[in-house]
Amino acid sequence: MKIGELAKQSGLTPHTIRYYERIGLLPRAARDHARQRDYDATILSWIEFLGRLKATGMPIRDMLRYAELRARGVATEPERRRLLERHREAVRAHVAALQDCLLVLDGKIAGYAGSSERTNDDDAISARPIHDDERHAIRRQPRSRSPGARPARAR
Repeated sequence: MKIGELAKQSGLTPHTIRYYERIGLLPRAARDHARQRDYDATILSWIEFLGRLKATGMPIRDMLRYAELRARGVATEPERRRLLERHREAVRAHVAALQDCLLVLDGKIAGYAGSSERTNDDDAISARPIHDDERHAIRRQPRSRSPGARPARAR
């Protein structure tokens, strides 16, 4: 399939596909007689997997390492497994930290359904404090933007 069709099916832009290919996240595409990229449909599952790694906050250097190991074949499976196990632990820690935050939000929302008498201490809901490693896990998560939103410009 051509790059436009791959972009449509994967949800990536052609620019992103070319970038991923250039840095090594995607294997180099075969070229047709007109020297245009011609992708095999099996690349869609790899792109979906990369998307999941990205969505779970895996650093691009680890994604690149995984892609490099994958390209080297079956002999690298133990190392790929270790890399994914480490990432799974980071994801679990992040999910746990987010669950704690969700509990605080639920408590705060429930508080608005209660008494009309408030003090300045109402925002101090008792919950387990967030530790530095959890704060880091929460901060690492990519921010989602609403459709059409522009990224903040550097000042």
